[in-house]
Amino acid sequence: MKLLGIRYCTVSKQAEAIASFLGAAGLGLPERDMGVSESFQGAVFPASDSSWVEVWPEMDGFSAMTMLQVVVDDADAFAENARKNGLDPKGPMDAHGERIYMMDGPDGLQMSFQSKLAKSEDT
Repeated sequence: MKLLGIRYCTVSKQAEAIASFLGAAGLGLPERDMGVSESFQGAVFPASDSSWVEVWPEMDGFSAMTMLQVVVDDADAFAENARKNGLDPKGPMDAHGERIYMMDGPDGLQMSFQSKLAKSEDT
């Protein structure tokens, strides 16, 4: 069982200000090109193939929240280990080429852990 990456995702009314703070006008993190839009649609600041920061605006069906996403080598093995230790991961759900489990942590921490699907599993 190996940790491969960490993703931080926030959905906020202040998303544009957060993105500006993190991006070229602030801290200077490089931002993924999301294309041109009339209004702020969100921002992704990649650190590696498996790690990045996501900032999205709050909108209908997309309410404010913060989520920790942990990228691992084998999500099924991590789920089995979590259950063995008394945790209750929900899933799996296969989406975007990943196998994903969701959990709520202490103090309302929303988190997921996921691993890449093998090519034969990716549908």
